Amino acid sequence: MNGWIGIGRSEVGRVRTVNQDAFAVIDPYGVWAVADGMGGHIGGDIAAQTAIQTVESQAASLSEALRGSHTPPTEVLTELIGRAHEAILDRTRPQPKLKGMGTTIVLLAIVPAPDPVAHLAHVGDSRAYRLRSGSLTPLTKDHSLIEKYLARGILTPLTAKTHPERHVLTRALGIPASATPTITAFPIQEDDLVLLCSDGLTKMLEDDHIQRILVQNEPDPTHLCNRLVTAALDRGGEDNVTVVVVAHRPS
Repeated sequence: MNGWIGIGRSEVGRVRTVNQDAFAVIDPYGVWAVADGMGGHIGGDIAAQTAIQTVESQAASLSEALRGSHTPPTEVLTELIGRAHEAILDRTRPQPKLKGMGTTIVLLAIVPAPDPVAHLAHVGDSRAYRLRSGSLTPLTKDHSLIEKYLARGILTPLTAKTHPERHVLTRALGIPASATPTITAFPIQEDDLVLLCSDGLTKMLEDDHIQRILVQNEPDPTHLCNRLVTAALDRGGEDNVTVVVVAHRPS
C-alpha cells in the first residue's frame, strides 16, 4: 500500500442537469485525479470520463515509472496526459457530433518513502491545494484567459470575478494543440492534506473559506470532502462540484 488515502465526492449541483465531472481514487498506486468536462459542449461528460478511465488503466504503470529512475517524472506524466488526450480524440472520430468535446484534468501521484514526493500534472482550471500547518497553498495556476489577464495586469482579482470571459480556458484535453500539461513536484509530509477539485468548488468558495473548512473540522478525508461539497451546494451549487481529499494514513 502507498500509505496515502483519498476520498472523492461529485455532485451535479443545483443548476446543471448533467454531471460532466469525473474523478479517480486509486489508493494502492498513490494516484488521484479530477476531470471537468467543458461546460456547454456536447460530450463534456464523455471527455471527462474518458480521461479518468485512461488514468485508471495506466495507474499501475505510472506508479512503477515514477518509482524508477530511468525516465524523468515530467516525461512520464506528460506521456500519460497525452494518452488521455488521444483517447478523447479517438472517441470523436467515429462520432463527429462529439468533435470539440474536451475536459480539464488535475492529476496527483505520490511516491512514498524514503522521502515522499508528490507529482502534479494539470490542464485547464481544475485545481490542487496543499494544507500544511493550517495554511492553504495553491499548487496549480489556471490555464484560462483570466489568468493571463491577471498576469499582465489587465484585470484585478476583483474585476476578474465578473469578467464575461472568466470561464474561457486556454488549455484542455481533447482540443488539438492545447493539451500540454503543467507539471510540478514537491516534498510532502505526513501531516499534509492535498485537495483536488473542479471549479464548481472554487466558483462558490474563496480560498480562505476552503481553508477554514479544512482547519476547523476533524482531519478525516471523508468528513472534509463532504463538508467542502456541502458548502459549495449551500452557496448555490451553480456548477458540478467534485472534490478529492488525500491524506496520510497512519500505519
